[in-house]
Amino acid sequence: MNAPSREGPTPWTDPALLVATCGGVGRAPVAPGTFGSLVGLPLSLATGAAAAWVASRLPAAGPLEARLIEAGLIVGLFLLGIPLCSRAAALLGSKDPGPVVLDEAVAVPAVLLAVPLADRGPAVLAAAFVLFRIFDILKPPPVRQLERLPAGLGIMADDIAAAGFAAACLAAARWQGWI
Repeated sequence: MNAPSREGPTPWTDPALLVATCGGVGRAPVAPGTFGSLVGLPLSLATGAAAAWVASRLPAAGPLEARLIEAGLIVGLFLLGIPLCSRAAALLGSKDPGPVVLDEAVAVPAVLLAVPLADRGPAVLAAAFVLFRIFDILKPPPVRQLERLPAGLGIMADDIAAAGFAAACLAAARWQGWI
């Protein structure tokens, strides 16, 4: 497939660009990654609810199976995000363009895998959001190094790694009874 020409207006209605910008949320004039992360909060509730629904229809499935199903849904979103972010980056002519926020939106549900769906109240959602943003901005090793992976894989992988750090901190905070 030939790379699209970047001459002329940006094709914001391209399906890959629409999804990669979370319907245009990533076009926010300031802090697009923060707005993309906010999209991840209802997405985490949706993946949790979908997983619980599927698990309720399986014989002898319990909370562990629901968590595994939810993890599978998030892995699916991650894998789908790779080619979408690759295409969006090519259309925007940048390795990791600011308007591409699908990576943040998918990472927030990954953070919340550390918390059962029933416990995802406002305080937990806020803590997950803040912790993810901290690790996404600071990019401790190996998060920053993952950005070097090619195209959409690099766009998606660093945020999933930041989500891993945030999930560990969220689990520790809950274990300590801080939230």
